[in-house]
Amino acid sequence: MLAPAGDEAPKRLPAAQDRKVRTDGDLRELLLKKPRGAEDVEWPEGSGGWLDLPTFAGLADQASGDFAYQVENEFRRAATVAWKEGDGRTVEIRVTQFRQEEVLAAADYVQEGAYWRPGEVNSGWPIPGTGDGRAYSHEQPRSEPGASPRYMAEAHARRGGLVLTIWVTGPERIAKKTILDLAERQLERL
Repeated sequence: MLAPAGDEAPKRLPAAQDRKVRTDGDLRELLLKKPRGAEDVEWPEGSGGWLDLPTFAGLADQASGDFAYQVENEFRRAATVAWKEGDGRTVEIRVTQFRQEEVLAAADYVQEGAYWRPGEVNSGWPIPGTGDGRAYSHEQPRSEPGASPRYMAEAHARRGGLVLTIWVTGPERIAKKTILDLAERQLERL
């Protein structure tokens, strides 16, 4: 940034206070760490915690349409981590970054995630520290042929061009405290 004529240039923020330094670095370092005693899961897509655009777009039901949608909305990159806890509960956390040069996609992405929830859910709870972040706990379990029914909770929030999405599944209904605690702890790292 150039200083006005005759004035000193503004001082740079220390790296610890400059959010852009953190968000331009390795997004995987911003993800919550797998808790002690938790196991890795085989299903998180991507390579080494990263989701490239084709993989990310392929996670949607209509992959061909989602690829073009993500390009138009300036998808930059996504990182993910997942684990399985001893009580049979699984957690997946995804941080998606948008460029936001022409399109302010992060807000739209959070809003769409909050409305596109298959199955019965409650009205959700606001995530403290966010303007539009919400967490939900599905009231009815989802069942797949040959598998035990699983309950699901999810959280959707954003910080600047970063979008946070969390899914928790388990054999019992996921408590409000569980999903909100995960969302708040993850947002602190962003």
